[in-house]
Amino acid sequence: MSTDAISAPRRTTYVLVDGENIDATLGGSILGSRPSPEQRPRWERVLDFGKQAWDADDVKGLFFLNASNGTMPMGFIQALLAIGFQPIPLAGEAHEKVVDIGIQRTLDALVDRAGDVLLASHDGDFAPQLAQLLGPGRNVGLLAFKEFTSTQLQHLGDGGLEIFDLETEVKAFNVQLPRLRIISLDEFDPLRYL
Repeated sequence: MSTDAISAPRRTTYVLVDGENIDATLGGSILGSRPSPEQRPRWERVLDFGKQAWDADDVKGLFFLNASNGTMPMGFIQALLAIGFQPIPLAGEAHEKVVDIGIQRTLDALVDRAGDVLLASHDGDFAPQLAQLLGPGRNVGLLAFKEFTSTQLQHLGDGGLEIFDLETEVKAFNVQLPRLRIISLDEFDPLRYL
């Protein structure tokens, strides 16, 4: 049998997006208003990053949306489908955090599946599920604005969770965001402030 006939198993990265959390952090904590179209993340870049981060053969993008009000943003859903995301519009009771529950269940289901995992969120509610995914043979990462990441998620960095900044590392934006964050000396460009 030739070595060409033997192939390594394909490596998949699952990219889960907590759309509400990213949008709320961007609008409420960084911009102070609803983001304009040019200030929104370029979600295709997030998928590209998912493929490049750990040299994945395949990327499976799952974008979680709250559809409890009975409507879906069809223009946005069609755009997500066109770039390769699978939109997951969830509905539930008013007291249920449907997006969080959907993501938590998906992270639980990934424990028994091979593949790497990237979660786009700042929410500490996902810390227990991410912690159970950490270990040998699997890469697990967080896509977020580092300065708004919950301490529960930051502490998982000691256990192997990689945290990637949506703006500076993923390069998900076309514009520079007005963020006040800690800057490493390696990144510091004084011309940006002059």
